[in-house]
Amino acid sequence: MKNNFYLILLLTAVIPAYSIQSDSSARKNHLQWILDKLPPDRFQNGRVSYLDSSFTDWLHRTGELPPDFSKMQSVRTLPDPLILDNQPVTTQAQWERKKAQLRKDLQHYITGTFPSGRDNLKVKIVSEYKNPGVTSRMVELSFGPDNAARLTIELLIPEGKGPFPVFMTQWNHREWAQIAVKRGYIACVYAASDAKDDTEDYSRIWAGKYDFTRLMRRAYGTSAAIDYLYQLPEVNKAQIALTGHSRNGKLSLMAAAFDERITAVATSSGGTGAEVPWRYTTHHYDVEDIALLSTAQPAWLHPRLRFFIGNEDKLPIDQNSFMALIAPRGLLLSTATTEEASNPFGTEQALKSAQSVYNFLNAPDHVGIRYRPGLHGTQAEDIEGYIDFFNYIFKRDTYNPISELLYTYSFNNWEEKATKTTIPSKPGDNQSAGARKSVITQNIRWLLGQPPAMVVNPGPQSLKKSGAGEAYFGNVLKRPRPNNHTGLMHITPYHGFGDYLYANLYYPKEKTEKGEKVPVVIYLHENDYSKGFSDIGLQHEMHSFVNHITEKGYAVLAFDMVGFGNRLEESQRFYKRYQDWSLLGKMVADAQAAVEAMANLDIIDPNNILIAGYSAGATVGLITAALEPRVNGVAAISGIYPLREGTSADHTMNEWSDLNGFLPRLGYFKDRPAGIPVDFEEILEIIAPRQVLLVHPQTDWTTDVSVIKKQAGKALNVYRQHKAEKNFISLYPDDYSRLSTQNRTEILNWLQLLNDLKK
Repeated sequence: MKNNFYLILLLTAVIPAYSIQSDSSARKNHLQWILDKLPPDRFQNGRVSYLDSSFTDWLHRTGELPPDFSKMQSVRTLPDPLILDNQPVTTQAQWERKKAQLRKDLQHYITGTFPSGRDNLKVKIVSEYKNPGVTSRMVELSFGPDNAARLTIELLIPEGKGPFPVFMTQWNHREWAQIAVKRGYIACVYAASDAKDDTEDYSRIWAGKYDFTRLMRRAYGTSAAIDYLYQLPEVNKAQIALTGHSRNGKLSLMAAAFDERITAVATSSGGTGAEVPWRYTTHHYDVEDIALLSTAQPAWLHPRLRFFIGNEDKLPIDQNSFMALIAPRGLLLSTATTEEASNPFGTEQALKSAQSVYNFLNAPDHVGIRYRPGLHGTQAEDIEGYIDFFNYIFKRDTYNPISELLYTYSFNNWEEKATKTTIPSKPGDNQSAGARKSVITQNIRWLLGQPPAMVVNPGPQSLKKSGAGEAYFGNVLKRPRPNNHTGLMHITPYHGFGDYLYANLYYPKEKTEKGEKVPVVIYLHENDYSKGFSDIGLQHEMHSFVNHITEKGYAVLAFDMVGFGNRLEESQRFYKRYQDWSLLGKMVADAQAAVEAMANLDIIDPNNILIAGYSAGATVGLITAALEPRVNGVAAISGIYPLREGTSADHTMNEWSDLNGFLPRLGYFKDRPAGIPVDFEEILEIIAPRQVLLVHPQTDWTTDVSVIKKQAGKALNVYRQHKAEKNFISLYPDDYSRLSTQNRTEILNWLQLLNDLKK
């Protein structure tokens, strides 16, 4: 992927004349940037299309270029499904127009195009036999050009007088179907899954005419099965339910969005490309992002989606668009809160967006989420729960199994109960350095909110007090592992730190066995709601990174911040418990508690405590370093979010005050951001002259890199005043925001530099 000069030359030759525009040179350059960033396609998992083995093959054939992102609207939360031509949707006729637009856009960017129907459907009964109480019928459908397309179906029909509701699922979920039959459903199991996939040949049959992806081909097969079901007198056509798990959850969402005969759908752990929107799968959230999923499974999604890596905010649609199209029919999103490739926060944002459409269509109770414990797998109770939901939608029962939402915070509710406070003033430019530092420190503390009374916990103090690990989540979340070089101390309550917190301390065994005290890096993770400091591997892998740090002679302390991983539910009622504090304040307090514990631990050099982090963790690290003088240095990857100025300042303010509630007091400044009493330039100022490494990729729609550079420049001037400019390093790689191999290497190089300075 790195050397695509000849590809770009070829594209110049094959791009149709009508698509050549004055900005085509910039778009070609951006395409090269994308190709440099994408991992290679995993060809063993499928072709990009019948005509194209790889993404580059598709580019060769089509001559497509990325869109001109400068001309596309940036939507930093989710596209509003009730906005049409920049106006609110208020009538059914407008909603029908909006639906048509959504379907067109979804086909263009995600699913590809597909035939509109199957007029020549033929049915062949392959076999039929009766078990006690159930008739099993095997059917083969044929349709399409010369009836070349096939679909195998197994029907499980209970005894009794119909018509019956239908439970549809894919071939590998036949045991799910068995449960549905017990509940009085006709089960329809069809061959559109990895276990048996009759739809794969559709790519050949319609090659060159339609470009539907593997998942959409399977969704199209779902509709073919419904064509047959509609012919059967024993089928209740108003009660057709669909479900599927993982990739089958993805196709179920697609099928229901495009086929309104599906009257209820439960997407089971579809993850990215299903219940988790693309805007909430970026590396900031440590989920399967566009680059990872599109190349790991090249056949699943339209190659055009890859153009949006690093520009997810420019997607005209998102997964909430599929959900909106299902309204007012039944929609249940199902996921485990701690599974690897999920993001419950992002899922709830999509749900809330879709809820607005359900409210508009007077069906507010037809959509919801069902959480379960554990990881990706399901058990019989989950399938029973999906059927409970179908029964509720079909009015067969009054029980609705949807779960309480995890994220119900709102700024308005917080403001009603918060204690009124005097807003402090910004530090004066003419104040002395000492006076400025005092004011900045006070302003940071004010913005973080009023903490409750807290007891200082000295921590475990001795390596010998290692515990047994995380009491509940130890076997669920996949933490970095020790090896022959790296030891592991489990810090657990009763010999823990902070307020009843768990952590893992990884340390270089060779040094500690010699009795040497070692420096420590407190690593703070990104906005990984489901996993905390765990990882999903591939581009998001953390195990080797931790071990590379210990190879440099450093210990690494890692723990889940409040609201993430094994502390996900701890944030659910946070503001009912601490209405004048903030989640960000709690994160900083826990980081300070980690500093206290490391300063007192027998194997740690108390004069060499560092913090490193990415995204939210980097932000917490910078603020902690500003408030905690025992922090000798901080490495922050994508951790600065300018608050007072820049194109993203309003987004940061609204996100932290309204959306995730990290910092509610920012909400006081929505109409006057210039009055915010402290910004990151002051935070960096009072960290000086200690060591700082700032790494911020140039492409990051969540913040404003031009303002970051400006703030870093001001901080560098402060370091110069301390004659310590060598202690301040700021880097801006030509990349999108991620904890890439390059950025990890920058941290490792920085740690080596600090080692060299000590010699």
